[in-house]
This record gives sequence, structure tokens and C-alpha cells, in this order.
Amino acid sequence: MELAPQPTAKKVNWSWTSALIGAASATAAAALISAKPKDPTFHLISIKLTSFKINLSNINADLTLTVHVTNPNITPIHYSSTAMSIFYNGSFLGEAHVKAGSQPPRSCRVLELPARLDGVELAHHAGKFFADVAKREMALDAKVEISGTAKMLWWEHRFKVHVECHVTVDPVFLDVIDQENESQLELFLAS
Repeated sequence: MELAPQPTAKKVNWSWTSALIGAASATAAAALISAKPKDPTFHLISIKLTSFKINLSNINADLTLTVHVTNPNITPIHYSSTAMSIFYNGSFLGEAHVKAGSQPPRSCRVLELPARLDGVELAHHAGKFFADVAKREMALDAKVEISGTAKMLWWEHRFKVHVECHVTVDPVFLDVIDQENESQLELFLAS
């Protein structure tokens, strides 16, 4: 009886250079994944009435909106001033002003935004407003676009963040009852 020939083990060439190249590639891939831009988060903490002005031609309510902002990215950001539009029942009611500023990487910050609401516009929706006061729930919508730059090593990249908020507040005590916030980051790689 004749035995079949046994396959011979093939010798594999292994080198430290190949191992280091593989480790460097894995590290670079992990760095790229963690550096991928993430959408910032916005959360309305409170609303405070600062003044109520009645003139012959208009009625204005001045408020301070306290907003918690998180930058989840690995780069610091610098942003320009802008205005957040506030809507009630589909109509423009007023705006809150966002001052230019900056935020460190992977950080949280509390911003106080001065806002002014138009009481005359609110009067156009008096029926709905008084119904909201009776049930102690008032729905407001807000939209803002924030532009700025993010610096990564030596390069500054422009970005734009579009934020849409739907907030339910108690119109008597101005407590925040519920909110849905969506933000979408757009990064411009070309200068």
C-alpha cells in the first residue's frame, strides 16, 4: 500500500515593517472615523420674561432663552452672530439673537439669548392663544442657521448648522414642557 504524499507547510515571511504598516493603517482609520463631523445638539432649558412693553402702536415681550449647546466634535469652532426666527401657529412672532462666539472641542456651553416677541402678531391669533392658555400648552417653532469655521491642524473649514426646534411651553409660567430639536451640520471642505 502506497501512502499519498503529505502537503508541505508553506513558510510565511513575517516582518516588523509589515506589522507597523498594518498598525499605522488601523490607527489612521480609527482617527478618521472619530474625526467625522457630528451634528451639535441644542436644548432649551428655560424661558424668562424680562420686560413687557405696551405702546400705542405695538406690544412687545422681551425674553431670555437659556439654551444648552454641545459641540461633540474634536475641533474647536468659531461662529458668527445670527438671529433665530420664532413662529407661533405658522406666523413669524419674533426672534432671538445669537452673539458671535466660539466653543472648545467636545464641550458643553449654556447660552442666554435675548429675544423679542411681537404682541400685535400674537393678537392676530387671540382665539388660539387663549385656548392654549386655558389648556396651559403653547406650541412654538424656531429655526436658525449658524455659520462659522472649524480649525483642524492648519486648515480652517467653513460650516453651517441648520437647527429646527418644536417647543411646547406653559404660556402662564413659561415652563418648557416638551421639545424636539433637530440639527444638521454641513461642512465645506473647499475654501
